[in-house]
Amino acid sequence: MLDMYTNISSIPLGYNHPSLIEAAKSDIWVQAAINRPALGIKPPSVWPELLQNSFMQVAPPGLNQVFTAMCGSCSNECAYKAVFMRHQQVKRGVSTPFSQEEMETCMCNEEPGSPKLSILSFKKGFHGRLFGSLTTTRSKAIHKLDIPAFDWPAAPFPQLKYPLDKFESENRKEEDRCLAETERLIKEWHVPVAGVIVEPIQAEGGDNHATPYFFQKLRDITKKLGVSLIVDEVQTGGGATGKMWAHEYWNLTTPPDIVTFSKKMQAAGYYHNMEFRPSESYRNFNTWMGDPMRAMELEVVVNQIKKDNLLETVQITGKYLRDSLHDLSSRFPDHIKNVRGLGTFCAFDCKDAANRDKLVAELRLLGVEAGGCGQETIRIRPMLVCRPRHIKQFLDRLETSVQKIA
Repeated sequence: MLDMYTNISSIPLGYNHPSLIEAAKSDIWVQAAINRPALGIKPPSVWPELLQNSFMQVAPPGLNQVFTAMCGSCSNECAYKAVFMRHQQVKRGVSTPFSQEEMETCMCNEEPGSPKLSILSFKKGFHGRLFGSLTTTRSKAIHKLDIPAFDWPAAPFPQLKYPLDKFESENRKEEDRCLAETERLIKEWHVPVAGVIVEPIQAEGGDNHATPYFFQKLRDITKKLGVSLIVDEVQTGGGATGKMWAHEYWNLTTPPDIVTFSKKMQAAGYYHNMEFRPSESYRNFNTWMGDPMRAMELEVVVNQIKKDNLLETVQITGKYLRDSLHDLSSRFPDHIKNVRGLGTFCAFDCKDAANRDKLVAELRLLGVEAGGCGQETIRIRPMLVCRPRHIKQFLDRLETSVQKIA
């Protein structure tokens, strides 16, 4: 199989990479596999060094702290908690201790100890399947059915026309409309908004893009209104867009407050600065707090990305992929349209949902694993080591599949 989906965008170096196999044979990997620590209270002696050699080697610009977690969903859940704690700390006063009333009422899920606060997300966004993250997920009903949710707001995410450079005027109006509604919701929502979460590219919701202008203005709004900005890079982080972090394309004047990650990073968690670290122990906490073995895996991945210039490879391969998809789109406009992407993090729309599902099935019969998202979209998520020669195989089989269902 030619894997262009990579376990939902999660395999960075391909299968059975020699450097990972060699590292896995080491005593330190064996010890990590059989002696898993509760990192919050009993980290191994190598943990500080490992943090520096893995997570902090690729920390987003402007963020110098990392919180390690178990998966993308709990990365976002813990990020929400950090935002709420920070919001209340500022409101209470940084050096003011908790009141007796706060400590008593939180045990009854009542104010002021359990404040009424919310996280604003965007329609068609996906942020996980746990309770807080599921409330902010807006992409598929099947994830949310029968599950109670918080009373949190959802703003419209820009529905842009592609290619972006041919519809700048129309897209700017759409982004301004969404920004205005976002600001209105933050100001007027009946449950005070403490934070905003956004994906650089709405992956599960259909690979929906917005321009750097949208995110720059969104950051301005959050700064002006005193709410935290969480950038969910669970799927876009780790190099697939041609940069380690997709939000690096935005050229923000100030960094996001929190950047969450998982998938291609192999480990999970979020980056932040000191003001989002709780002042008391055990507040943002679980037994494992991540996994040293996955941090070791990330260390190998990061070193390999640098050694083999894989971000440059992604940019070169991504351009070839997009150019070729545009060519196919000109020949099969009913079946391949709205080609878009950054790096090899690419997608195109099909004629409709049924047509998309048929195309995914036909590709699989020809030995290509691809994945759908949104209503009619096929997303392409190759590994970082993917080269133009692999893309050529994919495109040949894609053309054959389109011809068969056309």
